[in-house]
Amino acid sequence: MEKSRKVFAEILDKAMTEANTMDREELLFSYKGVLYPVTLCSPEVFRAMESLEARSDDVILAGYPKSGTNWVGQILSDLVAVWEKKAQNKASSMNDEELEEFPYLEIGDTGKYERMNKSRSRRVIFTHLRPENLPRSVFKNKAKILLLVRNPKDVATSFYHFSNVMSPLPSYETWDDFFVAFMTKKMAWGCYFEYLSEWNKYTDNENVMTITYEELKENPVLGVKNIAAFFGISLTEKELQNVVERSSFQSMKKNSSKTHGSFGNILFRKGGVSDWKNLFSEDQNKKMDKAFEECIGRTKLGTKLKYEIYCKA
Repeated sequence: MEKSRKVFAEILDKAMTEANTMDREELLFSYKGVLYPVTLCSPEVFRAMESLEARSDDVILAGYPKSGTNWVGQILSDLVAVWEKKAQNKASSMNDEELEEFPYLEIGDTGKYERMNKSRSRRVIFTHLRPENLPRSVFKNKAKILLLVRNPKDVATSFYHFSNVMSPLPSYETWDDFFVAFMTKKMAWGCYFEYLSEWNKYTDNENVMTITYEELKENPVLGVKNIAAFFGISLTEKELQNVVERSSFQSMKKNSSKTHGSFGNILFRKGGVSDWKNLFSEDQNKKMDKAFEECIGRTKLGTKLKYEIYCKA
């Protein structure tokens, strides 16, 4: 893991250092109508991404920023480590160690995808992208995708705090300023409601499994068991417990300096549910309630989010 962790830290450190020299309005660029951080992504990388040959045994995690992708990514990496150990009948390093790549598909250099095409299975891949912006081979080759969604009010709250400590993203003087940007589609990786709406089209795809941040919080043992079954990974009770314990927020935050270097404290803040109640005004609640209902409320994905339970004061 040391090499992969080093790559992770190096890419983020370089992006933050570069962003510190830039004006706020220079931090984001638009590609196919969606905004992205200029020090982490580029049009050249997006074009090169199309050359990725997805595989049916890829382990792909899709989630909007601050939906819990680092947390669930830990679970997936641990599950693949279990699978590798059984498949090879020997202790095996995690898949992303061999790749020595930044785990997020859209972040890296243009040569990343050629290297990934040469790497062994099973590959663990994270992404914040909408489905239409993924390489076409992902759906053509029937790669399995775990779609992680989280209630929009907690996503906005977490994104706000994250933006103010992550220099590649525009910071905001007040929560009110951030809320306006979030609701007017000015966020990196685009509008969350549009993200949910696009992914909702794939909820009936047999190769897409949807899980919510909240249900995984409520019952991590069942959640991990279902995720493992979806990717065809069998677990003993002991292996299941080890994965659950290693991926607890407390454990990940405690080990964050080892796993994510100096960015650990940035990536793992609270990891809770309903933190939005500390920020949202009554008017903001009404505006988001209306947007949710109009965009996603009556859909399959909207129902799964249990908005009435998690987003009503």
